[in-house]
Amino acid sequence: MSQKQLKNALIIALKITVSGLLLTFVLRRVGLQNILSHLKGMDLRFFVLSSLIYLVTIFLASLRWGILLKHAQPWKKLFSLCLIGSFFNHFMPGAVGGDAVKAYYLYKETGQGGSSLGSVFLDRYIGYFALLSIGLISGFAGHEALKALGLHWLTPSLFILFLAGSLLFFGLRIGRRFKAVADFYEFFHDRLRDRRALVYAFLLSLVIQVLTIVEIYIISLGLDQHPSFTALFVFVPLIITVMAVPISISGLGLREGAFVVLFGLTGISAEASTSISFLWFLSVMAGSLVGLFEYLLQGKPRRSP
Repeated sequence: MSQKQLKNALIIALKITVSGLLLTFVLRRVGLQNILSHLKGMDLRFFVLSSLIYLVTIFLASLRWGILLKHAQPWKKLFSLCLIGSFFNHFMPGAVGGDAVKAYYLYKETGQGGSSLGSVFLDRYIGYFALLSIGLISGFAGHEALKALGLHWLTPSLFILFLAGSLLFFGLRIGRRFKAVADFYEFFHDRLRDRRALVYAFLLSLVIQVLTIVEIYIISLGLDQHPSFTALFVFVPLIITVMAVPISISGLGLREGAFVVLFGLTGISAEASTSISFLWFLSVMAGSLVGLFEYLLQGKPRRSP
């Protein structure tokens, strides 16, 4: 085993350990039997609907990616790559990330490393910016309720940190002396000049993030839980942010803990919150299975002539 392989194995082992410890903590606090009783009561129609909505978000994400690529690739191709990326994210998170898979396949098609990496990054960046925007606006709308909970500062602070980090990274152009990174910056700043494309991509991102929140709401209804839309629009961006911290496998443990803490503030029990978290994750995994068939059909990537 090479040093790089050993390092990757250690990172995966660490993530598995963190996920295991966090899940053990949550399950001990909530009680496995309590969670199982909630899961057994799930209306499967809501579960299937949530998975279908997830597939719609993947399709919309492929359209957004196409806009950022100036429609240089057919939407069917990008939809296929997005499905494959989703499969890798949820079924092989320790091996390679879905974004890396998408960038790799696109690079093999085009031979353009900077635009391949830059388009995937910008796609993700705009999506997260839209998510934080939803949380910020919802936070203002529910300011009094959040102030009573002592959380009125959380979303604005996260939004400010995101903007500060963006200005630091892109304003200073860290790593611009390296050719691969320089190509990435060139692509990024070229796309920033296309305001219309950015607006369309941002609006699509808003729809995608709203649909993600709807997925969780539908799962909640399937468990006969009724979280308020204000709470969902404020807390889901925070939950997704916590899940993105790269210390666990697919956010396992982090997601459940965030659901228990934040949904608990709205009066939803810990066992119901954990069940919603698990079922949302499983519904996304079910939708991601389509990516396996796309991966098998895709075969080895070929560079376009």
